[in-house]
Amino acid sequence: MHTTLISAAELARNAHDSQWVVLDCRHDLMNPAAGRAAYAGGHIPGARFAHIDTDLSGAKTGADGVFRGRHPLPERATLLATLRSWGISDGSQVVAYDAHGGMFAARLWWLLRWMGHDSVAVLDGGLPAWQAQGQPLETAEPAPASAGTLSERAALVQTVTVEDVLFNLSTQDRIVVDARAADRYRGENETIDPVGGHIPHARNRCFKDNLTADGTFKDAAQLRSEFAPLFATAAQAIMQCGSGVTACHNLLALEVAGMPGAVLYPGSWSEWCADPARPVATGN
Repeated sequence: MHTTLISAAELARNAHDSQWVVLDCRHDLMNPAAGRAAYAGGHIPGARFAHIDTDLSGAKTGADGVFRGRHPLPERATLLATLRSWGISDGSQVVAYDAHGGMFAARLWWLLRWMGHDSVAVLDGGLPAWQAQGQPLETAEPAPASAGTLSERAALVQTVTVEDVLFNLSTQDRIVVDARAADRYRGENETIDPVGGHIPHARNRCFKDNLTADGTFKDAAQLRSEFAPLFATAAQAIMQCGSGVTACHNLLALEVAGMPGAVLYPGSWSEWCADPARPVATGN
């Protein structure tokens, strides 16, 4: 059972196992159609496509009319039906990949853990690592999967709400860690973040800092040493980003480092800054 990362070589050895489900999570925040187009142009044989916006996120506005962020969590029943439609059952080994160092695949990894399924891993190095091994791609979509029988079980991960994060400003019992690039954290990228800045007291750990030059994850010891200055224990940490997607990359890196227990703020910056009454900090 693979629960964090899997190498391209290991995936290739098991790619034809009927118990394995491979999902392509490629995406472009500025061009939502790009992931599907990239998938159609060539994907790992047998892989199915998982769209960040439509498959791995819920409605941006809640039943109360309040904006929940750009990529709020889907309803659990809806997500369960989607996962089953891909043929995922309790005994399935799921592998998620993208071509961006895992920044989108980590969202699927986290969501499956949120549903109580821990046999899920991110392809280390993504599609580039697969191709570097000389492994093939295909353009044809696989035949529709037989419906899976995945059970909804107790979540293996935890979340906090915007109210929790707001309350934490007064107590500062927990450390908010922002996974966005440094310019977005400082409030200098209005193209992506029309309201720039970060949650007061939040610390910056860009998800790209988890990776080596070739796009694979750093080893556990190095990750531990780099996360250690940010908080005393991972259980003290709240992970956030622009919309709750790349924060999952930091959560995956913590699991690789052997530092479990951090929680996700799903709404992240996009939800936080939607209410001008919430305080904003800029700079470092």
